[in-house]
Amino acid sequence: MVRRKPVRERGKIKFSEYFKVLNEGDKVAVVRERSETGSFPKRIQGRTGVVTGKRGASYIVNLKELNKAKTFIIQPIHLKKIGVKNDN
Repeated sequence: MVRRKPVRERGKIKFSEYFKVLNEGDKVAVVRERSETGSFPKRIQGRTGVVTGKRGASYIVNLKELNKAKTFIIQPIHLKKIGVKNDN
């Protein structure tokens, strides 16, 4: 299920979201950017996976779908980095 955006985040997308840098091995969550036009498989909304590489401006992400590992090529605007927070 897709949540609504907070009021301050609605409208134009930040340029930094388009040029987000992710490294191989980073864990990411797939979060569909609703203001971006184009088709997007709804079944992968909310899934988590691992970045395995880069293809052009997009990233190659491995996701598990039931018992199969599948590879998707996703733009960085639809990816949110997750991981360990520092306690410093």
